[in-house]
Amino acid sequence: MNQARMGLLVLAACLAVPSFASAAKKKKTVTRPAAAAAAAADPAAGAPPPGDAVAAAPAPAAAPANAAPPPAAGSTDIDVDQPQGGAPAPAPAATDNAPAPSEGDLGDICKIDPSSCPTVNLQEEAKKQLNEQMYAVQQIYALRYHRFEIQPSWNFSLNDQFVAHIGPVLALNFYITNVLAIGINGSYYFNNDSKFNAETRRAARVAVPLTEYLWQGALNFTYVPMYGKFSGFSDFIFHYDAYVVGGVGAITTRPIAVVDPDNRAFPWSSPKVAFNAGIGLRIFFNRWFAAVLEVRDHIFLDKLENTQVATGAAVSNSATWYGENKLTNEVQAQLGVSIFLPLSWDYRLPK
Repeated sequence: MNQARMGLLVLAACLAVPSFASAAKKKKTVTRPAAAAAAAADPAAGAPPPGDAVAAAPAPAAAPANAAPPPAAGSTDIDVDQPQGGAPAPAPAATDNAPAPSEGDLGDICKIDPSSCPTVNLQEEAKKQLNEQMYAVQQIYALRYHRFEIQPSWNFSLNDQFVAHIGPVLALNFYITNVLAIGINGSYYFNNDSKFNAETRRAARVAVPLTEYLWQGALNFTYVPMYGKFSGFSDFIFHYDAYVVGGVGAITTRPIAVVDPDNRAFPWSSPKVAFNAGIGLRIFFNRWFAAVLEVRDHIFLDKLENTQVATGAAVSNSATWYGENKLTNEVQAQLGVSIFLPLSWDYRLPK
C-alpha cells in the first residue's frame, strides 16, 4: 500500500515539472520607469513633499538633435544598430581634395565604405597640362640597322618568249641605317631553248636572234620606304616591308646560233656593263626570317646574231656572225627568303 502511494506521488511530480517550466517561459518581464518603480515600492515616498521643502528639481538635459527617442514605458525593443543612449555613427566627412558626395550619387556607397569615396579633385586634375607622347604607328617589327641580310632565291625570266633564263641567286646586304643598305648579288643561269622553238623557226623560215646568259653580278643599294602589317589565317598578323633596289654590275652573254647553226658556234663574250633596278617585298614570319618576292630589270647592250649569212670562205669568219648591238631589258622575278643576322636585338628607344 505504501509502495502504491509513493508511485502515485512520483508520477504527479513528473507531470508537474513540465507545467512549471512552461509557465516560467511564458512569464514576461515588464520594464517600468524608475519613478513608477520607486513609488510602487514606497507609497509614502511617492507623495509630494510640502511646497516650501521641495527643492526645484534640475531640468533634464536636452537630448541631442540626432538622438533616438527613448523607448516607451514597458517596451523591451532595442535597436541593435543604435543602442539606447548612444549617438549614431557620424557620416563620412568630405576630404580636402574632394567634395562631399551627394545623396543618391555616391553617398550611399560612402556611408557603407568611406574608403570607396573619390579622393581626387577632378576639376583641379582637368586644369593640368598633359605632355604624353602617343605613337600613331607601331614601331618597326624587324629592325635592320647594322644587320646583315642573306637572301638566297631562285630566278625566273619574265620577258623572253623563246628562251627561259632560270637559276639560283644570292644577295648579301648590310644595312647602314634602318632603311638604307649596301650589298652585292650574283646569279648563275640555266638557259632553256625548247626544241619546239627551233622546229617552228625552221618550218616558218623566220629567224629571231636569241641570247643566252651565263652569270651576272652587281653592287646594289637598297632603300626601304615603307613597312606595315596585315592579318591572315583568321588571327595571324604578318609584318612586311617594301624596298627599292638599284645598282651596276656585269653580265656575260652569247648569241644562240639560229640563222646558220651549221656553221656558227658563238663563244661566251667578255663581261658587259649592266645596270639594274627593281622593287621587292618581304613578309616576316619572325624578327629575322622572311619570304621575299623581287622583280628586277637588268639593262645592258647585247650583241646579237647577224641575220645575213656570208657566202664563200667568209661563212667561217666569226666577224661576219655578229650583227647589231641592241639595248636589252632582262626582267627577272626572284622568289626566296631573307635571313637577318644577328638573329636577336633590343629596342633602344621608348616604345
